Amino acid sequence: MAISGMTADGTPIRTRRHAPAARALSLLTAFAVATAGIAPSVRPARAQDIPRGVPLIRDTEIEQLLREYAQPILQAAGLAKQNVKVVVINERSFNAFVMDGRHIFINMGALADAKTPNEIIGVFAHETGHLAGGHVSRLREKLATAQTQSIVAMLLGLGAMVGGAVASSRSSTANSGIGDIGMATLSAPQTAIMHNLLAYVRTQEDQADHAAVKFLNASGQSPRGVVELFKRLSDDSLFNSRFADPYLQTHPMPAERVAALEVLAKTSPYWDKKDPADLQMRHDMMRAKLSGFLERPETVARRYPLSDRSLPAAYARAISTYRHADIRSAIAQIDALIQAQPSNPYFYELKGQALLEGARPAEAAAPLRRAVQLAHSAPLIQIMLAQALIATDNQAVAPEAAELLRVAISREPESPEAYTQLAMAYGRKGDLAQADLASAQAAFNRGDIKTARQLAARAKTRLAVGSPAWVRADDIVNLKPPTAPSTSN
Repeated sequence: MAISGMTADGTPIRTRRHAPAARALSLLTAFAVATAGIAPSVRPARAQDIPRGVPLIRDTEIEQLLREYAQPILQAAGLAKQNVKVVVINERSFNAFVMDGRHIFINMGALADAKTPNEIIGVFAHETGHLAGGHVSRLREKLATAQTQSIVAMLLGLGAMVGGAVASSRSSTANSGIGDIGMATLSAPQTAIMHNLLAYVRTQEDQADHAAVKFLNASGQSPRGVVELFKRLSDDSLFNSRFADPYLQTHPMPAERVAALEVLAKTSPYWDKKDPADLQMRHDMMRAKLSGFLERPETVARRYPLSDRSLPAAYARAISTYRHADIRSAIAQIDALIQAQPSNPYFYELKGQALLEGARPAEAAAPLRRAVQLAHSAPLIQIMLAQALIATDNQAVAPEAAELLRVAISREPESPEAYTQLAMAYGRKGDLAQADLASAQAAFNRGDIKTARQLAARAKTRLAVGSPAWVRADDIVNLKPPTAPSTSN
């Protein structure tokens, strides 16, 4: 669906403004998540394993483009068959990272700031270097070792403090400095462990840079984009961290890293290769779409003034108008987009979404049907079409909506919204048993196990014992609520 913001558990989110953040492309982001104790929890039937509460962006147009960016790189790395997915996070800072072997996470800010497709492709090549190098599993091992070392160091430090306190009890002069000595005893080993860990991460970053150039060469693409991107980030990093301890940098020293990468990248036979014009246009359209949906109207107007007659500028202004101003003017602008590119499914999708959110669901159905047709039955657009049909309160279209949702769910089985709409479609048809089961599945996909079990138990009383639907309901009833992870010494 044209940009839909939600958390990983399916809860819709409002667009937020974020304070400036230090920009980094680093596996250390995954390290920070792990050490903060918010690593993905194990939840049945949620294959994405994305931490709950993470604000995601789902959009067919953007996801299709990013798949095309990533696929040649994954193919070159021998990972094409591992079904690695790109996940877009609704965060304005420029960042990308990996946390497991199945996802590349990239912030919306990276997509909005990258000027060319090649820059994002270079980011994917770098992150694929982490995946291909097994850096995630190795980092976990290193973290486990560091945690053990940290505990031992803390116990030794406490022992030294206790010993010092006993000795100092015989001397009031010595006692005045025991607090400072004790803290130094504790912090010195901890600092050494952190320096060692960060040095290890910086080594992995170097390896990922080399792998990125290798994968770009193997796929016939230029490494220039990632070098130019890192130069821009290096300038920001130098400004933001000029007084920081260099050993606490998440990367090697920026100038050294960029210089080394540039020397290697310039040996590529594809250094001067440009992005195809049609790919650059799609990239510009993606950036315009993000701006229109997620930035303030005045920011959109400044970034895409009326004097800019390009298609991306018209796209951004049409989206911003529908989001913040007059729906009639927005529809007129969207119709102009459709006239310019009558085979673009995402313009029809945008029109359908604008009409649906403008409380005109019956009018939304026709453009959404066209979008589904042109986008080869993209599941997110199918879900929106079904939502429009259900919102008409016309029982005659309930079977069509239910069928659309069943097809969409076969490709988006983790979508709470799809199951919620399916429950409403069954309710319109008067099939309360299936409505309860779909509602249970929606709650389950949101991570609300208690509600899911209650709804599934009610569904069981209305379903034929032993039927496939009854078995699915029984599986949900027998789920146990997730428990907090235990710790051991």
